[in-house]
Amino acid sequence: MVEDQYVLGSILASVLLGFVSVYAFFLLNNNKKNGSIDTTTTATTAINGECRARNDDPDVIIVGAGVAGAALAHTLGKDGRRVHVIERDLAEPDRIVGELLQPGGYLKLIELGLEVFEPCFPLFCSLLTVSRMINIYDVSTTDCVQEIDAQQVFGYALFKNGKNTRLSYPLEKFHTDVSGRSFHNGRFIQRMREKAATLSNVQLEQGTVTSLLEENGTIKGVQYKSKKGEELAKYAPLTIVCDGCFSNLRRSLCNPQVDVPSCFVGLLLENCKLPYENHGHVILADPSPVLFYRISSTEIRCLVDVPGQKVPSISNGDLAKYLKTVIAPQIPPELHDSFIATIDKGNIRTMPNRSMPAAPHPTPGALLMGDAFNMRHPLTGGGMTVALSDIVVLRNLLRPLKDMNDAANLCKYLESFYTLRKPVASTINTLAGALYKVFCASPDQARKEMREACFDYLSLGGACSEGPVSLLSGLNPRPLSLVVHFFAVAIFGVGRLLLPFPSPKKIWIGARLILSASGIIFPIIRAEGVRQMFFPATVPAYYRAPPAK
Repeated sequence: MVEDQYVLGSILASVLLGFVSVYAFFLLNNNKKNGSIDTTTTATTAINGECRARNDDPDVIIVGAGVAGAALAHTLGKDGRRVHVIERDLAEPDRIVGELLQPGGYLKLIELGLEVFEPCFPLFCSLLTVSRMINIYDVSTTDCVQEIDAQQVFGYALFKNGKNTRLSYPLEKFHTDVSGRSFHNGRFIQRMREKAATLSNVQLEQGTVTSLLEENGTIKGVQYKSKKGEELAKYAPLTIVCDGCFSNLRRSLCNPQVDVPSCFVGLLLENCKLPYENHGHVILADPSPVLFYRISSTEIRCLVDVPGQKVPSISNGDLAKYLKTVIAPQIPPELHDSFIATIDKGNIRTMPNRSMPAAPHPTPGALLMGDAFNMRHPLTGGGMTVALSDIVVLRNLLRPLKDMNDAANLCKYLESFYTLRKPVASTINTLAGALYKVFCASPDQARKEMREACFDYLSLGGACSEGPVSLLSGLNPRPLSLVVHFFAVAIFGVGRLLLPFPSPKKIWIGARLILSASGIIFPIIRAEGVRQMFFPATVPAYYRAPPAK
């Protein structure tokens, strides 16, 4: 009976959606997206005279050896390219993000040959072509998530006001080894660097790239300072910049619109148990979400989201007080004591959460990848999945090329990269931005209803949870499916409002709920590019063929 009432309410709500969402789309389309401009100075150096490639020059220079850079170096090296990687610091990184790899990203890791297990399971084999299977298992070194105490992740647990629900990844068609993985970011990166370094045609060098070398509008290579302090130059037909979220090179290759909606406060809890082991935990706290997930057999990462670009001071104790008085009462009882004990130890770290839509300037001789190119809020843990998916796209584009010295034609050809990457990248980017805004507390009644509706919708199970979780996991990168589920949540919320009897006040709140939902998702879609996101096959670059030469 209750289900019938919800259906009736949803039908009434859908009529409301028809009028309001169209109005919202055109209203929002007239407004420019706000965002702070990246103030990093342009880092290109003009070259006088002609640069001629030498026989010992690499085919590709990669700036940065983080997740994207190290994975790309190994991938291109396996394809026979001579790769020179220049990384500012080859010591093991120590970060509080980049510690959760979604199942979709794990499959990309396998596809790139960076993760290996026995090909004896028919269900998984049926999902891959024979040629890809050969490529995946033709690897002599060990996997990148082995021997780093990585933990399997099978889904999420969602907590709100004393209620909780568990959301599982749709992994029934895959081998039991296929799941998400959580780990120490630095250990994972070091394993990928080690794997890339096993290839004789890949060279990793510690140095700081100070500028891109440019001649007549074409990037010819990089100028960098070696570990010993020497000023050196390196030339290659293609330079790929993967120097991370704080990139000092991207301004010459894209139009960076960097937004900082919040900051993460990172804690590391030790020797305690999660309410649901092998699951990420999302607490819909006030004012914004709190995350818990295991990154080793003895450690649990806690990330407290703090809205805005600043956090309370650590030095004078304001941050510790905030965590104890505002956040701790909302933490599940199983984690509360360990949470307080970790705060008392004083090892509290912070970092800004950045988002930046991809807005490239196609430049002969150069390409941007990773966080230097595209960022989204890290709430959903999709960054590494996007980076690894981008590498698969780029590898497939470069494979037919035997000569990359024609920079102009190569640049024109690689414009297809920006379109081919969209299904995965735009789905994950849009979901991250939309979910963060829905999960944050708000004094607005319509936003409160949207947040409550999202929790209850996911708690219904079946297609209502499997669909959104398959999007979150990177297993179903379909933008249209994302939009359908997002507005299904909104309509579900309006249906709840209109039952048992609609009233003018409820109808007004319902209309504002639809407007609020539209105001959340449409600007993100606009920034991603409507045509590339939903109709990539209509973009001319989608069909670009490799240069004939």
